[in-house]
Amino acid sequence: MQLKPINQQVVAVVGASSGIGRQTALQFAARGAKLVVSARSQSGLESLVREIQNAGGVAVAITADVADFAQVQAIADKAIEVYGRLDTWVHLAATGVLATFDQITPEEFQRVIDVTLMGQVYGAMAALPHLKREGRGALIHISSMEGRRSVPLQSPYSAAKHGVEGFVESLRVELQHEKIPISVTSIKPAVINTPYYNHVRTKLGVKPTGIPPYYDPKLVADAILHVAEHPTRDYIVGDVGRVLDVLQRLSPGLVDLLLLLIAFPGQRTPEPKSEDAPDNLFEPMAGYDRVQGDFGHLTIPSLSDWIMLNPAVAIAGTVLGVAALLAAAAFTNPNQI
Repeated sequence: MQLKPINQQVVAVVGASSGIGRQTALQFAARGAKLVVSARSQSGLESLVREIQNAGGVAVAITADVADFAQVQAIADKAIEVYGRLDTWVHLAATGVLATFDQITPEEFQRVIDVTLMGQVYGAMAALPHLKREGRGALIHISSMEGRRSVPLQSPYSAAKHGVEGFVESLRVELQHEKIPISVTSIKPAVINTPYYNHVRTKLGVKPTGIPPYYDPKLVADAILHVAEHPTRDYIVGDVGRVLDVLQRLSPGLVDLLLLLIAFPGQRTPEPKSEDAPDNLFEPMAGYDRVQGDFGHLTIPSLSDWIMLNPAVAIAGTVLGVAALLAAAAFTNPNQI
């Protein structure tokens, strides 16, 4: 399966006004892609398009709530109207409620499913006809490590992300059966330092947080751009995510015990926050149209991601390291080599 170079692609980035989506749009534009960016926040989209255009990039914006199929369809239609085609669809839009299950209303749970799962489904429905007409392309679905392992206090979000995983697995095989060269990728970030925890609805009594450590949004954007050119089935972002994936496969019960110890205190900050505080569950929330969240001090690098994106350098470094060790051994113990 051959995908176009990024500088020849028309890319839709859904959920682009802040966080990973905003960083991804900026990086696609910097690499020469033509963009349609979408989110509910009109102010966020306007500032994003200005930033892209001021840097010499090409982008148009369209506001949309992904819980409404007609609005998602309009994103794909915009790409065709402006650029005449669509090559890559990147779907990031999500929302959540941090609370124990018995504190979550049916309407809140349904809204998380509508945005975080059904939005992804609608995105694929809107994009696929255009990708099929082009004869190739990429569907890039931003899932989460919570699609592999659910976390307490986030039952609707975890349920939605598990649904995303089931959906893309089914869709991928259907496209393979039809022999249509469309890449379907699930990207599963660990905890990322975005404004998500400023946006999310909480009933914890305090501002919520992900379970540290955090990773930079650029790591996820780098992964998205990589799979936009290199067909990939699954891509975990963050060393902790890869460790969690192995532990969940080996012993889900052990992960239960770990989460019992760390997940309840680990998702609370000391900062009070009322249940009535503004959030973006049902309406867009002003003031957080940025890439980074508030937890930069808890952000760490990820060695495994660097290796994934620089395999030749990593292999060469390993070979040189082994050669240096052998040379040192030969110098100090010439009779033993």
